Amino acid sequence: MTVRIPLPELADTHDLGRRLGRLLRQGDLVVLTGPLGAGKTALVQGIGDGLGVRGDVTSPTFVIARVHQPDAARGGTLTLVHADAYRLGDAPDPRAEIDDLDLDADMDRAVTVVEWGEGMVEQLAEAHLLVRMHRAEDDSRTAELTGRGPGWSGRLAALDQPADHAGR
Repeated sequence: MTVRIPLPELADTHDLGRRLGRLLRQGDLVVLTGPLGAGKTALVQGIGDGLGVRGDVTSPTFVIARVHQPDAARGGTLTLVHADAYRLGDAPDPRAEIDDLDLDADMDRAVTVVEWGEGMVEQLAEAHLLVRMHRAEDDSRTAELTGRGPGWSGRLAALDQPADHAGR
């Protein structure tokens, strides 16, 4: 199942992430793709809000991966592992570089989100959510979410409802 969600403002991208974060479960893998400036990190910031993690979610481009612990005061129960494979794309074998990060060590206990991960991280989980971010010339965005494997159809259907009906 694929769901396309228009995101006229950057705040809409953050809101989509927040709603998505509330639907994510322990062991989920989310793979983000899209050009620079498409809103990938803004989406992950919203996911962090929806999961109720501690601190600010910032781009892990230079550190490759960040771990954000749940904040019980914000209702958080799941860890967010946020990785960025952008710099790994030039490696002779990016999949080996991904393996070296040991992302799969945290997969069972966390939600793992990988920016620029398409074609490199799908093997980490039996099922995953692919999010393609598109940016138009007017700076509006569109998110195209495709669930791969069992369990995503129902969650994507819930996400496709207007924000006020999706548990905002």
